[in-house]
Amino acid sequence: MNNPGLWEEFLRGSLSGIEAEGLLRSLRVLGSPQSAHVEIGGRALVNFSSNDYLGLANHPALHEAAIRELKDGGFGSGSSRLICGTLAAHERLESAVAALKGTEASLSFSSGYAAAMGTIPAICSKDDVIILDKLCHACLVDAARLSEARMRVFPHNDLDRLESHLRWARKSHPGSRVLVLAESVYSMDGDLAPLRGIVDLKDRHGAWLFLDEAHGVGVIGADGRGLANTEGVADRVEIQMGTFGKALGAHGAYIAGSRLLRDFLINRARSLIFSTAPPAPVAAAAEKAVEILSSAEGRQLVGALHENLHQLESAMQISAPRSAIVPLIIGKERDAADASSRLLKSGFFVPAIRYPAVAKGAARLRLTLSAAHRKADIAALSGVLRDCQAPAPVCEPAAGGGPCGGLS
Repeated sequence: MNNPGLWEEFLRGSLSGIEAEGLLRSLRVLGSPQSAHVEIGGRALVNFSSNDYLGLANHPALHEAAIRELKDGGFGSGSSRLICGTLAAHERLESAVAALKGTEASLSFSSGYAAAMGTIPAICSKDDVIILDKLCHACLVDAARLSEARMRVFPHNDLDRLESHLRWARKSHPGSRVLVLAESVYSMDGDLAPLRGIVDLKDRHGAWLFLDEAHGVGVIGADGRGLANTEGVADRVEIQMGTFGKALGAHGAYIAGSRLLRDFLINRARSLIFSTAPPAPVAAAAEKAVEILSSAEGRQLVGALHENLHQLESAMQISAPRSAIVPLIIGKERDAADASSRLLKSGFFVPAIRYPAVAKGAARLRLTLSAAHRKADIAALSGVLRDCQAPAPVCEPAAGGGPCGGLS
């Protein structure tokens, strides 16, 4: 006979173990809109943890676009994209993304996780090879595992090892398709991929590249179009993934590439086929965000973000941040949680980042800057960090970190 008490014992015991390791988490409820300044538990805090890099999450134009779509077309989509859930707002959004990224087409998903989990297992199977950077996001790792493809992981940004894996794939599995997975900006360390080198290698060995630009779009380059565009290799990247929920301040994600790829994913991406389509007002807000990024206002916001990063560089006396993410590597999980608590008491919201988001023993504070931060916000944070004698920001990844864990 099944014993329900066994389940409760399992849950309690697991939570106790998580707490003993200093890894217990809880949800924090914002009592205000997402912004550089938020309210949590009745306290006004300066938010240095959000991915709202351009301050668009509470932009009036996104509100207006969503409300207009709500009035014209209602809220719920009512079905999956392949039945009757594809609405005009989805098509407009996907055309806007393709124009932004300079690709033939794009396809939107409900989240970045859904985009990765729908795309990678659709194009790869057990007869193929996937080669990925050790610090790739968990969604890419999970999608690669789900595909059942042969996997090889190369040390972070190590082009020599990547080339070695590509040679192995061509020698040991000459008939297999080979897919390289990388990110333009790595979410826990804020460093950039050596993209030109990766593109040269995958071209030389006949592989495809899946590039996650989630933290690059809206941040990298004077126009915020991302690393592939800034490096001049966008036309050589077969698959670009990005999100609407970070610098674009909306919700959802996209895959950008050829029209052939879009048509294939419409027929094979399970996270698209078996999900109710996102509401039209959500798509309309994302479309407006893409429009803003492509405008003079967007360039001004990107410029303001870069100015804030330069101010932090000067105030903290660190090397220039490569992205809007600046990690302060602390090490022990409890020490990182304590440092976060000290900052919270001083009015700054900077949650500790701990395992499994990063490797055990590589806990950190992860500062993220926004165009919406005021100069006084950055100056005050820098002063508190100096007074607390917090660790200087480390802009290089900690050895052995990343969601890939023990993959090899």
